[in-house]
Amino acid sequence: MTPTLVRHHRYADSSAPVDAGTRARDWAEIQERMLAPLYEAVYERLEVGGGTRMLSLGCGSGLALLIAASRGARVTGVDTDRERLALARERLASGQGQDAGPGRTDPRARLLGSMPAAVPDGEAPYNLLTAFQPIGCAAGDSEGLAPALASAVPLAVRGATVVLAGWGPPERCATAPVLRVAARLTESARAPRSGSGWRPALRDDLEEVAARAGLKPDGSGRVSCPFGYADVDSAVRGLLSTGLFDTAIRATDRTQVEKEVAEALHPHLRPDGTVWMPNVFRYLVCVS
Repeated sequence: MTPTLVRHHRYADSSAPVDAGTRARDWAEIQERMLAPLYEAVYERLEVGGGTRMLSLGCGSGLALLIAASRGARVTGVDTDRERLALARERLASGQGQDAGPGRTDPRARLLGSMPAAVPDGEAPYNLLTAFQPIGCAAGDSEGLAPALASAVPLAVRGATVVLAGWGPPERCATAPVLRVAARLTESARAPRSGSGWRPALRDDLEEVAARAGLKPDGSGRVSCPFGYADVDSAVRGLLSTGLFDTAIRATDRTQVEKEVAEALHPHLRPDGTVWMPNVFRYLVCVS
């Protein structure tokens, strides 16, 4: 997988004026856990366990890998974001795998900075491919995903299961109006479109990617993934860690984006200072 393919799929854009290490840690410590219900729902439906050999595209800081490994699966994660991949290694070296010793990576897990050319000798092909980073909320965020899937399919058994994830309908996502700040700031600055500005999720986003990748849909589901934060500051940091606001930051400046995102969060502020935004995410199960 080339860096460009993963960049579009994972929102990452190294040209944004944000410290990469800080953003990666904000993603891992604040934002990534919001998608845990999605991972759990998919694994429960597919009965992920000891017989699962999973290849995760755009694995990020590894929470989905860790959950799958805790169910007994053997997992391989691919991501070109070095900072997030380093955090994934930390997580998988935490000794949470029953066979892993202190400071050692769970032997059921492998982390790579690029798509493997082949399945390692002596190992069985993958039987589950996942692309969990949700698409359908930024213009061009699915570019490169179909070719990446096409590169992954030959590493899997014939008829392997493939899972794609995306944002649900805007009317079911309380975060949508907050994300719309990115589009408004970008348009007001008359910044050129760069493929990372917010746009409403469309009903067939996942099906279109599946069709381009030559995959056969075999079911879908919706999962409630509320975004909950300790305070407004944590919410701003978590949301900016997604990269969805990078274009707006380049078009204006980070301080202005942070201010306007904080203002957009006011309707979701609770009396105790926490922030709560109900959202629905969608997944598509396919057969390769």
